[in-house]
Amino acid sequence: MIFSIVTIFPSLIESCLQSGIVARARHEGIVEIEPIDLRSFTHDKHRTTDDRPFGGGEGMVMTPAPLSLAIRRTVREQVQNRRVILLSPQGRKFCQETAVELRRQQQLILICGRYEGVDERFREKYVDEEISVGDFILSGGELPALMVVDAVTRLLPGVLGCADSAANDTFSRYLLKHPQYTRPRIFEKMEVPQVLFSGNHNRIEEFRFIESVKRTIERRPDLLKKAVAGFTDKEKRLLEDYGLDVGAD
Repeated sequence: MIFSIVTIFPSLIESCLQSGIVARARHEGIVEIEPIDLRSFTHDKHRTTDDRPFGGGEGMVMTPAPLSLAIRRTVREQVQNRRVILLSPQGRKFCQETAVELRRQQQLILICGRYEGVDERFREKYVDEEISVGDFILSGGELPALMVVDAVTRLLPGVLGCADSAANDTFSRYLLKHPQYTRPRIFEKMEVPQVLFSGNHNRIEEFRFIESVKRTIERRPDLLKKAVAGFTDKEKRLLEDYGLDVGAD
């Protein structure tokens, strides 16, 4: 998979790709990540990528010409499935579903907005969709672009050491992940739940499911409606046994 990240700060992007899962996937050739320096597509001595908005107002707007040239030069002609995405607070909210959807693309071109945004004509002609990582404002789209790269990359075959890791992650079933424990068995007089030492994998699985549901009810009840739709009959009966009413009927 190819990630092409159009930015005025390519060194910022590159510095975040030197370690971790994404760096390993890059080294092993599972993904190709290319920071595209937007300023290299300018034609003035100041390498200008922004200007004042027509009609007045605060801030600066990214000009369309360098952006359009960057897109045309970045597109891989041999690629069939491609999306051009503008990271913007006006876009649809990025979530695990979005990451799963985007992993099916062969090339993602991520446009890192800055200032007051990009010229609307560029957006209309070149951008397939806008994506937001949350209801807050950042200085630019570089960090959101890296978040998209990380979330999508870890879903690709061969990236994670354990094939089940992505499937069992928080949000994979709209449930927060169950509590996790490791050595030592007793930490500051707090013990690990006994069931985890039982060797009974069915009991452990049930325990983790119930704890996951409890945690979701407590911390993210807004996720439950979607989660309930994916519960099996066995899981619904288990919830009844524990007296947990999540509207499973």
